[in-house]
Amino acid sequence: MKQNVLLKLVKYLFAAFLSVPLLYGVWLLARMLLFDYFTIPTESMFPTLKPGDKVVVNKLKMGARIYTDLYFDTKGQELESFRMKGLRGVRHNDIVVFNLANHWGKINFIINNVYCKRCIGLPGDSISAENGHYENNNYEEVLGLEEEQTQLEHTPDSLITDGFWIPPYCNGWNVKNFGPMYIPRKDDISKIRALEAAVYKVMLEWETGKEITWDWEKNEAYADGKQITRHKWQHNYYFMAGDNVMNSCDSRYWGVVPEEYIVGVVQKVIRD
Repeated sequence: MKQNVLLKLVKYLFAAFLSVPLLYGVWLLARMLLFDYFTIPTESMFPTLKPGDKVVVNKLKMGARIYTDLYFDTKGQELESFRMKGLRGVRHNDIVVFNLANHWGKINFIINNVYCKRCIGLPGDSISAENGHYENNNYEEVLGLEEEQTQLEHTPDSLITDGFWIPPYCNGWNVKNFGPMYIPRKDDISKIRALEAAVYKVMLEWETGKEITWDWEKNEAYADGKQITRHKWQHNYYFMAGDNVMNSCDSRYWGVVPEEYIVGVVQKVIRD
């Protein structure tokens, strides 16, 4: 009798021992394919999201991103991955989690460097800002929070943080007034002149592997010193912006986000 009880106990412990790594594996698989969660560290999405809020990211909408190279360099690297088929993709005004793409003026991937912003511009859109308010040629409703943009509208330029991402603040563009700016869509062909070279420098250098320069007086653009006039885009890009437009480091400062760098769309907010 005692032997049977002992045998059952051993079987139970053995099953429990095996179930722990199995359950952990299922949990990791679910996080890889279905969802993930992140904690909001800053006020860039305030008042929609507050520091300390946790967001659950739905990976099914965009399609899960699967790494094909599991070596991750903390100093940045080329992203090696593919994306599974999604249900619908990113839409205007979606809140999105993504890896920051622009590091030190170059597009490269750092695995845990993630941001959470609202999608203001999709591939193929032309966006602009007028007195702090976003405008999009393909979307008639309000993008982001109108009350926050109104606050930016009434803020003196002297109190606005410098650092708009297009050097050297060409055509007078700044965080309050810029554009229209075309958001590149894969396989579209854009004319490239001085302004486009300045606007798309980081993306063009990533896609061509060449140094991009320009001449304002001649209104010409150059790749490794040779004039370029057109470019066929190899990736889709998105313009991401924080709801707290007065205090958000977003696409106004570091440029657009390649589609490959998107983790997923926020599905739920968990607040203590």
